Amino acid sequence: MKILGVSLGTKNGSNDAMCKEALIAAQEMGAEVSFIHLLDWDIKHCTGCVACSRGLVMGKGNICTQKDEFDDFRDKILDADGIIWVDPIFECGASGLAHTIMDRFGPRMDRGMNLVAHQIAANDPTGKAKDVDPRLLDHRCISFIGIGGSDWATAIEYDNSILALSGGWTIIDNKKFAWSKNIIMEDEKVEECRQVGRNMVEALKVFMEVKDSPDYEKDYKTQLWKGEKGVCPHCHGKNFYFPGQTDDVICMTCGIEGKMAIVNGEVQFTFTEEAAAHAHDLMSGKFMHADDIKENEGKAIANRKSDKFKASAERIKSYNIPEILPPSRVCNQ
Repeated sequence: MKILGVSLGTKNGSNDAMCKEALIAAQEMGAEVSFIHLLDWDIKHCTGCVACSRGLVMGKGNICTQKDEFDDFRDKILDADGIIWVDPIFECGASGLAHTIMDRFGPRMDRGMNLVAHQIAANDPTGKAKDVDPRLLDHRCISFIGIGGSDWATAIEYDNSILALSGGWTIIDNKKFAWSKNIIMEDEKVEECRQVGRNMVEALKVFMEVKDSPDYEKDYKTQLWKGEKGVCPHCHGKNFYFPGQTDDVICMTCGIEGKMAIVNGEVQFTFTEEAAAHAHDLMSGKFMHADDIKENEGKAIANRKSDKFKASAERIKSYNIPEILPPSRVCNQ
């Protein structure tokens, strides 16, 4: 089994160290391990051009307009069975670089969207539609470690779990370490990080046997969880959105809608089987999302040809709004 560790912290800092501690523990159990310090890589921000989502549903394959080292990084991710992701906690949640990776994953790593693209290519009578890398259709596992220097850490588990949604990856651990700027000096916490590596190996032993089962998501996906129990019985999420002053709630991680109640002093989140089918980490939910994207992108393309859209564009152009350019562009003019 191949386990890749990814650290988003400073060079040779706490994040690098705890990522390597987890990898060492996994290596001691026989895993093949490797490490990436992601700040060394040239990863640009997503521009929101939607070329990727349109390409997948229009037979153009898995594409991106950015020219950087993201695809090289993605190749290392796709070559791994399990990923250990270690991120510094910024303002309660994940770092900016982690959010950039989430954005760049988007539709390009979404297993549902890529399966749609694969089916389009397989059924194209002209043979011109481009297929996707078959590794994008695979299940894989991921564990998270978030390290912060104070009590501002309430969003890190949620932010990290969102990274796993695109691929529908199975989360094994989602650890949060608040007040841990000097985690290297705290033996108990170091041992917890090492246990993340061991848990990944143990989970992958089961995962490798069952990942291709047609019932994987129903029978095995949630059972591989090794972290502490969360409020959502589906994804173990702890963050919820309350749309109004009622008991209606939405799990911010998997997106299941249900009811929240306190029973015998314990918080309980309940939902129907129909609501569970919408979970963003399941193929059923991903296909629903893919249909939504296909419909909305089709409307967006059609709208650009409408008189109303053209009139709006001309109206905006007619206003004289000074644009403040960055110094680098001012100097080059």
